[in-house]
This record gives sequence, structure tokens and C-alpha cells, in this order.
Amino acid sequence: MAVYVDNVRIPWRGRKWCHLVADSTDELHDFARILGLKRAWFQPNASYPHYDITIETREIALRMGAIEGSRKEIIRCARKMKEEMCGVHVQQLSLLL
Repeated sequence: MAVYVDNVRIPWRGRKWCHLVADSTDELHDFARILGLKRAWFQPNASYPHYDITIETREIALRMGAIEGSRKEIIRCARKMKEEMCGVHVQQLSLLL
């Protein structure tokens, strides 16, 4: 399992931002919590599940062990997390039926 950061540097509100993703949502949330991110900042309904982080926070994440991910790695993680999240929702729905 691993946590990844991309290097997109999206300008917004006077800062540059990138994305934090992981192989699993649990791992992503754990790492984000240690990094000081609020769970409310998680973006589950974006094109892929992630946290937006500033370039400064990205550097801290890298020092904490995050991996600089290629576009291919980021997309692989995104797909894996979406599948995981969909599976959890289907499982929860089946418990209601």
C-alpha cells in the first residue's frame, strides 16, 4: 500500500494545489489525518477520490513517505479507490434490503 501526490500545480486562491491519493481510502484518510487534513476536505465525488493539498503540504507529505506519482499511478489509485468505495456502498445497500 502507498500514498501518492501528483505534481499538477493548479492555481486557486493565490496558491498552487495538487492531489493526494492512495491505494485504499482507509490508507488515504489515515495519512491525511496525520498530515493535518480535515476529513471534510476529502473529495469523494470528484473525477477521482482525493484530497487537494497545497504545494507546501505536498513537500511535507513527501517527507512523510508519500510517493511522487506519475499520471499513470494516480489514475490506477483513483480507479482502485472508486471500485472500493462503490463496493462499500453496494454492501451497505444490501444490508438495508
